Amino acid sequence: MPRERYSELLALLAVARERNFTRAAAQLGMSQSMLSYTIREMEKRLDIRLLTRTTRSVSLTEAGERLLEAVGPRLASIAEELRAVSELGDSPGGVLRFTASDHAIDSLLWPKLAPLLRRYPRLQVEMHSDYAFTDIVQGRYDFGVRLGDSLARDIQAVRIGPDIRLAIVASPHYLAERGLALSPDELMNHDCINLRLPTLGNLYAWELKRGEREMNVRVNGRLVFNGIYQVLSAALDGHGLAYVPEDMARPHLDGGRLVPVLQEWWREFPGFHLYYSNQREVSRAMHLVIDELRLD
Repeated sequence: MPRERYSELLALLAVARERNFTRAAAQLGMSQSMLSYTIREMEKRLDIRLLTRTTRSVSLTEAGERLLEAVGPRLASIAEELRAVSELGDSPGGVLRFTASDHAIDSLLWPKLAPLLRRYPRLQVEMHSDYAFTDIVQGRYDFGVRLGDSLARDIQAVRIGPDIRLAIVASPHYLAERGLALSPDELMNHDCINLRLPTLGNLYAWELKRGEREMNVRVNGRLVFNGIYQVLSAALDGHGLAYVPEDMARPHLDGGRLVPVLQEWWREFPGFHLYYSNQREVSRAMHLVIDELRLD
C-alpha cells in the first residue's frame, strides 16, 4: 500500500477516535489544515463522504464506519507488530498512551515518568486528560488511571497512590459573608462549586461519610466546571464551597487561604490505580512503567 494511503487511514482513524479535528491533528503531529486536506483528498479519491462535520462535532458516515471496521483492526495489528519489533532493541521504546484525570497526571504520573523518559530516550509518552471512564481498548490506550473503587473486574491494575480524602473547603472571605455549614443539610443554603463528569452526564454528588453513615448530596451553586483545578481556583477566589482532593487543598489550608468545612464528613477513597487490558501482551516498556509507578 502506498505510504500516503496508510497516512490517510491513520488520519481518518484519529479523527474518528477523537471526534475533533484539533485534537486529532495534535495527536498526529500535523496542522489542522493539513489534516482536513488529507481527509478531503481521501474522500475525493474514493468519491464518497467519510465524515459528517458540524460546527460542534465530527462523526463517521456509514461508509466511514464500514471502512474503519474493515481496516481498523489491521492498523492496530500493524502498530502492535511495530511495537513488538522495537522491543527487540537494547533499550525499551515506543509510544505509551495514558488516559487519566489532570489531578492524577500532575500528582502521580508526570513526577515519576519525567525521570523515566530521561533514562530511556526511545520511550515516548502521550497523556490524555479525561474525567470519563474511558474504554482503553476502544480508545487504543495502553493505560488508564482510576480510583480503586471504580475499577472494572476484567482488567489488570496496580495501586500507584495512597488513599485519597475529599475535602469541603472555602475561602475565609466567603465564610465571613455566608457563615459555616454545620451539617450536610446546610450545604443547600450555600453557593457550592459543582463538577460535571462526562460519564455521568450530570453534576457530581458530594459523597460524604461520618462513622457508618453515608450520604450523597447534590449541591446547588452558580458555578459548574469540568475540571477539578478550576473548582479549586474558584474556591480560592471566594465564589463558594468546593469539594476537592485534600492533597490539592492542603497547601492552601496550611497557608490560611482556605478553611475546612464539615471536616468530620470528609470521605476517604481507595487511591489511584493504573489499569490495563488483560487481553493483550504486556510489552517491556509497559512493564517498565508499571514497575516505576507501582506504590511500594
